[in-house]
Amino acid sequence: MSWLRPQDVVEKALAASTADAQVTYVVESSEANLRWAGNSLTTNGSMRSRQVVVISFVDGGAGMATGTVARTGSPDVAELVAASEQAARDAGPAEDAVPLVAEPPPGAGEWDADAAETSIGVFTDVAPALAEAFGEARGREELLFGYAEHAMATTYLGTSTGLRLRHDQPAGRVELNGKSADMSRSVWAGVGTRDFADVSVADLAGEVARKLAWSRRRVELPAARYETLLPPSAISDLMIYAYWTMEARDADEGRNVYAKAGGGNRVGERLAALPLTLRSDPFAPGLEACPFQVVGGSSGSASVFDNGMATPAVDWISGGVLTNLIRPRAWALNTTAPATAAVDNLLLESPGATATQDEMVAATERGLLLTTLWYIREVDPQTLLLTGLTRDGVFLVEGGEVTGAVNNFRFNESPVDLLGRITEAGRTERTLPREWSDWFTRAAMPTVRVPDFNMSSVSPAS
Repeated sequence: MSWLRPQDVVEKALAASTADAQVTYVVESSEANLRWAGNSLTTNGSMRSRQVVVISFVDGGAGMATGTVARTGSPDVAELVAASEQAARDAGPAEDAVPLVAEPPPGAGEWDADAAETSIGVFTDVAPALAEAFGEARGREELLFGYAEHAMATTYLGTSTGLRLRHDQPAGRVELNGKSADMSRSVWAGVGTRDFADVSVADLAGEVARKLAWSRRRVELPAARYETLLPPSAISDLMIYAYWTMEARDADEGRNVYAKAGGGNRVGERLAALPLTLRSDPFAPGLEACPFQVVGGSSGSASVFDNGMATPAVDWISGGVLTNLIRPRAWALNTTAPATAAVDNLLLESPGATATQDEMVAATERGLLLTTLWYIREVDPQTLLLTGLTRDGVFLVEGGEVTGAVNNFRFNESPVDLLGRITEAGRTERTLPREWSDWFTRAAMPTVRVPDFNMSSVSPAS
């Protein structure tokens, strides 16, 4: 078929339906990137793509069943709809069946507008700033590696209940690695952005240069529990995992860390010693995310029946107390608790906190300052014990100053347990989660102080 407008694809799919109900959405995407290595730009490129998803709902008498089929490019819409309906007929009744959403959420975009696009032009100010940073790095006999990426995804969602919803989602990031000429020292800085207007390559390069200077002195330390400052990127990776596992059903059925001993969940229980708030808000400035659900397949945290459901701001932890869990409408009906949708951003805040990372370092008699974490894996869902490695700079702080770099470690920590042991949180700032940046770039976190972070073994990783 010809390349239809995404809105027309949605309308054509809905018109072709013979099922009891249907949800169709089209995601129109464009991407641009720059990559560099050894103080030189190496590649740049751009691409465009389209995904079409049809979800059919068929009541075969035993209950409503669903079938989802997705295609990329310009598929035959009639074939796609037929395949989705056959998948629904072949499936058993869905346990999360509820009536489809019919009430439009606030904040839905203009349906008839064209899809937003990005291009290589988004890097107009980035490329010359990189050239300057490369020259400065060469002067210090250091090497810069990294990339900048920007994506724009426009989603058009239509349903047989009459919803016609549209959302533009920009997402960008810059990651900058600095290495010594002999590759023995490696550090990192990164930032997430919507449009690159707020990205300072000079600031990132300055951060890398400072960390490389710190790392000229090497100190070997054994595995132990250390007072540790986790910068925004590191704590964001841990808090995102805590957020991803906030499924109410798993908690209610005793399968995750938010389950209460003896039954039920821990909503209302204090998790953090400080009055910390962990929240999501689709309209948070600089972290704007889709204000409605777009779901291709049901899980414990989302349901295809909830497509188009509003995703308003929500406090997951408020004043240190667990306040909400992620709860699709079907599970909410089972438990009489309110339905609560996940939002694609996350903020951790400490009321009134103003301390910068440098000020927190200055207040540290002896401890560690991390850069990032990586290779994070779950060990025990009941406690949310995670393991992973430190990466690209672990620094020793003595007498309020960074005095050198130490070896990397493997850590073992539960982010939920960690909340109860944080003794200080600084000011919240936008950050780039290093481990999860392929999936989650919209986060704002403070630097936090933990008096006894568990470095369980020494790691040979550089």
